[in-house]
Amino acid sequence: MPRKTISPYGSWKSSISTEMIVSESVGLGDMEIDGTDVYWLETRPSEGGRYVVVRKTSDGLISDVIPGGFSSRTTVHEYGGGSYLVDNETIFFSNYSDQRVYKVNVNGGNPTAISRGNSDVRFADGSVDELRNRIIYGREDHTQAGEAINTLVSLDMCDETDGTIAVEGADFYASPSISPDGSVSYTHLRAHETLRYLVCRLLLEK
Repeated sequence: MPRKTISPYGSWKSSISTEMIVSESVGLGDMEIDGTDVYWLETRPSEGGRYVVVRKTSDGLISDVIPGGFSSRTTVHEYGGGSYLVDNETIFFSNYSDQRVYKVNVNGGNPTAISRGNSDVRFADGSVDELRNRIIYGREDHTQAGEAINTLVSLDMCDETDGTIAVEGADFYASPSISPDGSVSYTHLRAHETLRYLVCRLLLEK
């Protein structure tokens, strides 16, 4: 029999580590539907915490959409969210390491950047505007000293740009949505309002 070791309270070393517990667990979230396909975001500790967009087709085939070396995670508002969207079998996602927006066909191929390379300019919560071949994003600009500048911008779906500012002046933008008539609705907040006031001041505008 193994020899027993007596140790002071709190100093016992377990053979079960935290890495062992979480290494095979997978986080799930951010479901999207495109046609008959279902997409979701997986957080994988076994891959260094990489965020992977996964697709399930109508015939039950499950596959990763973004290749290794890419992670669909944005740092907008620090906590992220809204890192990818899907439109007609094309995934648009914010890549964690450089915060650029990339597009990739769900059936294969290498991701192509549609925003320029600057990790201090971050994009999230995109909405496709098919009439104008663009995506409306919330953009957070940290390139200047002081607080980040938040705007709504449009990114061309087929070009590499910094985005064209569509709306500015507020300190928080979120949830842009394209109406059938092509107008854009969104949520904004003026500077540093309290949480209680926030509930009253969230505005939907066109």
